[in-house]
Amino acid sequence: MATPNHSVLYLRLKKRIYMKPNQRVTLGQAARLLAEDDSFEKRLKELVLYEHKKLDGNRVVIDVLQIVKAIRQLEPDLTVEAYGDPQVLVMIAEKPVKPRITVLILAWLLLFFGAGLAIMNFHTDVSMKEVHIRIVELITGKRTDHPLWFQIPYSLGIGLGMVLFFNHFRKRFNEEPNPLEVELYMYQENVNAYVIADEMRKKSDYDQTKDNGHD
Repeated sequence: MATPNHSVLYLRLKKRIYMKPNQRVTLGQAARLLAEDDSFEKRLKELVLYEHKKLDGNRVVIDVLQIVKAIRQLEPDLTVEAYGDPQVLVMIAEKPVKPRITVLILAWLLLFFGAGLAIMNFHTDVSMKEVHIRIVELITGKRTDHPLWFQIPYSLGIGLGMVLFFNHFRKRFNEEPNPLEVELYMYQENVNAYVIADEMRKKSDYDQTKDNGHD
């Protein structure tokens, strides 16, 4: 099938994809495509970009220039318009990594008690008990060493504030992402950026060594 005249292919690379060892990565797996002809687009999706080898390890970066080169070899007259990220990170694993319940419980306990100790240490540093006693004394005119009627609502208010802050209690209150989700997203983005940069550096060093070997 010939390429239609003045045909343009729009593609947007995915950030990260997963595959099993010794399998192939096709253009349809690595990117989202848009072409004028549906049958032509379907054929391009089957274009093989990479075939995993054991020596490549468990992560590979496919660059947009590598993809454009493969497309041009198949369709020399095709115009390729690429958008989004310039690389796609390919993670190779036999099975998807599942969270371990024991580790999850231990991490939850560590964070729970760690956060509790942090709150108590903060209250100790700022003498919160004395502040509560003074506030109650100003309100009632009497000094009470244990103003529970003030401290209990205050403690419940801290818990309620945390629930509202993280926007989740059994289910979401609204569609806004909570701060933890935003931090996890930023962490994943930074990890992806670092891994891609590291893999591109290794590839550049390998190509340079290879070129020097031919000189």
